[in-house]
Amino acid sequence: MNTIPNRQVICDTLLELAQHDRDIMVLASDSRGSAAMAPFAKAYPDQFVEVGIAEQNIVGISAGLAHSGKKPFVTSPACFLSMRSIEQIKVDVAYSGTNVKLVGISGGISYGALGMSHHSVQDLAVARAIPGLSVMLPADRHETKQMIEALVQYEGGVYVRIGRNAVEDVYESDAYEFTIGKAVTMREGTDVTIIAAGETVRVALDAYEELKEAGVSCRIINMHTIKPLDEDAVIHAAKETGHIITVEEHSVLGGLGAAVAEVVVQYAPVPMRIIGIPDEPAIAGKTAEVFKHYGISSDNLKMVALHMLGKQEKN
Repeated sequence: MNTIPNRQVICDTLLELAQHDRDIMVLASDSRGSAAMAPFAKAYPDQFVEVGIAEQNIVGISAGLAHSGKKPFVTSPACFLSMRSIEQIKVDVAYSGTNVKLVGISGGISYGALGMSHHSVQDLAVARAIPGLSVMLPADRHETKQMIEALVQYEGGVYVRIGRNAVEDVYESDAYEFTIGKAVTMREGTDVTIIAAGETVRVALDAYEELKEAGVSCRIINMHTIKPLDEDAVIHAAKETGHIITVEEHSVLGGLGAAVAEVVVQYAPVPMRIIGIPDEPAIAGKTAEVFKHYGISSDNLKMVALHMLGKQEKN
């Protein structure tokens, strides 16, 4: 069982890369602890900036650093970074074309017990609507490492959302090659496709096993890049499996499901279902409790798939 959260992987990866790249900068908004960036701050104090609780300022400062040739990584709670500083993200990062990587930590419903003020289930919708801003969610520690390595070399503004706790591995190792904007087909299938991102990839893989036992051939796609979306993967899945289900730790409005639906409805119309947080303040509770409440679970995905296919669940 993996015990390493993705935020620690980000710190470890940047620590390694910063040895050879003095332009890498990390910024925190009184969040070096929650972002697991304390080791980076200690090892490279000249490449670390603490701005305190000032999310709007942290984006502006990072844009200035980028204009100076630095490679800034902003690490701040997703609920605040994506809401309090959205104008700065839109203007200073995206519109200005600055090379800033915005890492929203403890995203989704990671701060489960703290309720709506600390949930970030609108961040993907907001971020993907901003021209010039890419949006990504790693599924596990292996993908996180490769994503950060790629982003150090990638020019342009990016919003990355990660959770707070360790998540179960979906890859056996980092042997696969991560490519920005290129979806990963985790399992092949011909009856239905489940498209997931971030922590829901594990849920989708568990649903695959349950559907396999029920005699359903299910394709699983990890859409780690929400924008730019891998439209070809979506179109091929729609045409080849005839049914699409998306599952996300986000509002059903404007996130992964919406991005996929925009492609499906225009280029390959097929029956589709969007599983996520409904248009309401999400309940407070542990991640597993919130997931179960809203059907972000393998058994619900199985039920939805069987219903779409007109099959009865076996008792």
